[in-house]
Amino acid sequence: MKKSNTLALGFIALMISVGAKICAQEKEKPVFITVTTLHRNLASDGKDWKNSEQEYFDKITSKNDLIIGSEILTHYYTDDNTEIVLVNVYKTWEDIEKAGALSDELIKKNWPDEKARTAFFEKYEKFYAPAHSDEIYQSVTSVGKKEYKDQTKKPMIVYIRKSQINPEGKGKNLKEFNDKITFNDPFIKAYYPYRHSWGSNSTDFLEAFFYDSLADLEKSNDKITELIKSTWPKEKDQDAFFDELQKSFTGKHSDYIYRNIPSLSK
Repeated sequence: MKKSNTLALGFIALMISVGAKICAQEKEKPVFITVTTLHRNLASDGKDWKNSEQEYFDKITSKNDLIIGSEILTHYYTDDNTEIVLVNVYKTWEDIEKAGALSDELIKKNWPDEKARTAFFEKYEKFYAPAHSDEIYQSVTSVGKKEYKDQTKKPMIVYIRKSQINPEGKGKNLKEFNDKITFNDPFIKAYYPYRHSWGSNSTDFLEAFFYDSLADLEKSNDKITELIKSTWPKEKDQDAFFDELQKSFTGKHSDYIYRNIPSLSK
């Protein structure tokens, strides 16, 4: 089976590290992120897996102009060490399906021999367990984002915080928090907020933070505390601000830490 079929609707995306470049003259529009969570076959060879993913990326993902961003995130601190999270970003919902068709064309072009094509994807499928899950998210433009500007050959730490939106909540202040705190934290190299568009939980709200290292993630916590105290030096002002902010959410959240693979990043 071809990879494009295996991934069903296509894949996410955290991360996971992914943001679309919108023309500065236009009002920014939300992008769509497909996220597919696969599970590694632990009996397979990790080096062979990386080489196969690299070959697919070089021949297909990197050449598919409808995929405007892409990441592969691997387990670092999550509850399942077999997780491999595939993330793709598209300008529109329609481009998700169109990109799948374009990938099919690129597959036939890059593996014109049917036997060689079949052999590659049969080998590819053996790297993963049969079960996978798919979600589609939409970027949240109203609260801002921080684009990743530097290039690095070292894997980055990708921290994803999944919160639950309060359906009856009318809270605000997230944009102000990001403007005053998140975007002034030098340890946060990139920040992308997403919300549910298609999947199992309509209240999902995800925030992806990129760091150079796990140590920087810890330093970021201290920096955020420092920025909060300097921004709202009076405790009553802090309490009022965060009381309003928390109305947007149920208070429940979960945390995931992954690493990306720079050579498989678009």
